[in-house]
Amino acid sequence: MSTRSRHLSVHIDRPVAEVYAFASDPANLPRWAPGLGGSVVREGGRWIVETPEGRAQLTFAPRNEYGVLDHEVVTPSGETVYVPLRAIADGDGAEVVFTLRRSPGMSDADFERDAGLVSADLALLKKVLETTSA
Repeated sequence: MSTRSRHLSVHIDRPVAEVYAFASDPANLPRWAPGLGGSVVREGGRWIVETPEGRAQLTFAPRNEYGVLDHEVVTPSGETVYVPLRAIADGDGAEVVFTLRRSPGMSDADFERDAGLVSADLALLKKVLETTSA
């Protein structure tokens, strides 16, 4: 079964290694993706995020030299959501690309809402990295 995807991206005026280091640390998620949850903690080797719906588990791709920031979120309901995310060198800066996948049965309005939320998170990531020494 195929799903519709949309690639959302942002250019960040910071070296790709810095962008990757910051974005690959789950502890930083509340600083740039607050919609996911308010706090992220490490419990027994797992990353747990407190969401409005309850506790979710995060599993990130192992550290790598390719900028792969893919992760899985096991939602409070038990659904596993795969999130493709990349940090790509772009001159002296970086482009961060998020692939938003449309879930089966998702309405157009919900897909557009999610795209807006992801775009806001990417804009916040840019702001945090360009205005602070992450």
